[in-house]
Amino acid sequence: MMPTPTAIPGVDALWPLCLDIALHRRGGLARLPWKADAPLAGDAVHGFSLRGMWDDAAVELFELIKPLLDRPRKGAPWVIGQLGQSLDGYVATHSGDSHYVNGREVLVHLHRLRALCDAVIVGANTAAIDDPQLTTRHVEGRHPVRVLIDPALRLPPTLRALSDRLAPTLLACDARRAAEAAGRFGADQVLGVPALVDGEGRLNLRALVTELASRDLRVLFVEGGGVTVSRFIAQGCLDRLHLSIAPVVIGSGRPGLQVPRSAAMRDCLRPPGRVFRMGADVLWDLDLRETCPGSRD
Repeated sequence: MMPTPTAIPGVDALWPLCLDIALHRRGGLARLPWKADAPLAGDAVHGFSLRGMWDDAAVELFELIKPLLDRPRKGAPWVIGQLGQSLDGYVATHSGDSHYVNGREVLVHLHRLRALCDAVIVGANTAAIDDPQLTTRHVEGRHPVRVLIDPALRLPPTLRALSDRLAPTLLACDARRAAEAAGRFGADQVLGVPALVDGEGRLNLRALVTELASRDLRVLFVEGGGVTVSRFIAQGCLDRLHLSIAPVVIGSGRPGLQVPRSAAMRDCLRPPGRVFRMGADVLWDLDLRETCPGSRD
């Protein structure tokens, strides 16, 4: 009788190991509960690496999320952003309909990023229009802390993220309005950030990142919308961006990625990137800490 071939492990075998890494980084595991011959190994110099044979889907997923998995415990804050947009650069129609620009594969990836990060961040416009739950309901894994940036305190307390109690939620506002916010949303759901808003009403996102890190929320996921992700990039607060392009043309609507314009191509940022297929969509993994000008001279 011929021996039964051993199945090559895939995403279903890899994902629980990734969740162990995230839990260990957060302090939920004193050490990784793996044996010496575990199929995933790591060291302080090279980070994590796969051992042995894995199927193509698992290898691709690991390559995509390795920069996130390699974040050290108690390390400096690290921020990844995600934006899904159309071929012509919109995240929603002119009426705000964004369900769904990208396909299911990108949606699952979005939930995986939530599960691996300490906190997920959205701006007030996205929270008001989409009323997102910001949970990990499409994948196994712990819900992140949900952070809604609302310096004007215009969001209603009836939003799902503020009322469902499925995961901790923090409404981020300037510290000068924290008492007012606590009266509306409850003190446990308010994050008063010193100097979040300057005298001209501009957001200081680095102050927000610093304040979240003081609460041991160090690996942050900026999920949207386009304005918020673009602001993080413009202020130098985004380390990495996952930009998903869907094969759809909207024509006009809410714009996606927007950065300060350059007069010449040689002055444009050209971050190193890798391309991954997500069903019919294409995901660009962009390293914003290694940006370089666009000149080819």
